[in-house]
Amino acid sequence: MDKKKNLPIFLLISVFIIATCGLIYELVAGALASYLLGDSVKQFSFIIGTYLFAMGVGSFFAKYIVKNLLDRFIDIELLIGIIGGTSSVILFLLFQQVEHFQLILYLFVFLTGCLSGMEIPLLMNILKDRVNFRDLVSNVFTFDYIGALIASVLFPILLIPKLGVMGTSLFFGIINVTVGIFLSFYLSKQLKNPIILKIKSLVCFIILIGLFFYSNELLKYSENQLYSTNVIYKHSTPYQRIVLTEAKGEYQLFLNNNLQFNTKDEYRYHETLVHPAMSIAKSPKKVLVLGGGDGLAVREILKYSSVEKLVLVDLDEGMTKLFQTNELLRKHNANALNNSRVEVINRDAFLWVKEAKDKFDVMIIDFPDPSNYSLGKLYTNNFYKSLYPLMEPQCIVSVQTTSPYFAPKSYWCIYETIASVFPNNLAYHTYVPSFGEWGFNLFSPDMRVNFNRVNQRVPNLKYYNYNLQKMTDFPADMKAVDVEINRLDNQILVRYFDEEWSKI
Repeated sequence: MDKKKNLPIFLLISVFIIATCGLIYELVAGALASYLLGDSVKQFSFIIGTYLFAMGVGSFFAKYIVKNLLDRFIDIELLIGIIGGTSSVILFLLFQQVEHFQLILYLFVFLTGCLSGMEIPLLMNILKDRVNFRDLVSNVFTFDYIGALIASVLFPILLIPKLGVMGTSLFFGIINVTVGIFLSFYLSKQLKNPIILKIKSLVCFIILIGLFFYSNELLKYSENQLYSTNVIYKHSTPYQRIVLTEAKGEYQLFLNNNLQFNTKDEYRYHETLVHPAMSIAKSPKKVLVLGGGDGLAVREILKYSSVEKLVLVDLDEGMTKLFQTNELLRKHNANALNNSRVEVINRDAFLWVKEAKDKFDVMIIDFPDPSNYSLGKLYTNNFYKSLYPLMEPQCIVSVQTTSPYFAPKSYWCIYETIASVFPNNLAYHTYVPSFGEWGFNLFSPDMRVNFNRVNQRVPNLKYYNYNLQKMTDFPADMKAVDVEINRLDNQILVRYFDEEWSKI
């Protein structure tokens, strides 16, 4: 085989692999920042901006590499492989240990982007005397963009669900280094220092293989450090990282590092969310739950014998499947999601409500807090208006609305947004030890509905005693504040939420 003749082909294949790996590292950094720091839109935006800027810096400095271009190209491959591949391992381990975590995160993003930015100019310099310039530019960028497309498709569909963030970055680090190994052996006679490059590439490969082999143990160690309790289940879905921890017989569920419930006191939250609405409604037959894929709100609703049909709409199939199949969690939600009266639909609630035809007597809205724009849209006046066609005339709706103590502007923004659509609206709150003071809203399209009238009760509740009025008094440190209404085109709620919770 004529190695010189085949060199352009092998290097163009390298471009394809490099582009795939480069975008994967960028996506890994964005996903990891979202898991650990929250607000996926902001984190991905900052990560992409930093990465592209770093690529520009790398492209600029590539012109100063004028000697031993093939050697330097392989060096860069190995550096990207080792830095990009180990980035998630190091970041996971450092998250709880360092004060300026974001500085280290963006340093990794910058280094990976800078090295990626050097690759294409360097490659074009290597090939400029071997390939027609017009073909060279066209082919390099074609392979580059195809690699980026494949990476962006595979990342959410296959890589994160199967390998997780840490496994994905290590796997692509190994691929990057394998390119370096192949080139250092295949082009040995054309390299200035082939032996040194072979040794370096093999050492990098062994390090990454070792880390990949022990990645589950490393992740378990880092998550135990992160959550301070025993991690008994972890899984990454296309939408979020699900972690279940255990301590002294109590279980805690975290989504993207945010606590969703603790079994020692979740009944306070779910009874307060569900029973005010269910007890005000007159013999509700059809109930809609939006969010609440853990089935705990459904468990409370099914205590009412009048309920004939319950539809739960939750985006994440990984979440509802977990609570339908895990023996421990099924026991905790009383196997609610497998009840014959319950229909589980895995879709974006924002889109589902616009197409649904059924009407409901009660709606329970249990979305995660509005920490990013994809969640913030579910708290807009546009979304609340879209519920109207699904409501029976005296429909009662209950919404979780974050903490009026820790985030008063966020809480009252949701209240005012609901009130702009449904004037018959009631704010209330209660204390949940794991969360602190937590807020809710009730509303109805019928102005005659009295929220303090109890039409039905179920026995043996642990916390809620049907005295809603005592939950409607707000002391001075939780009183209403002046806020804007949350609209699709301003998403002011996400900014309020970010400002308030980032201080805690």
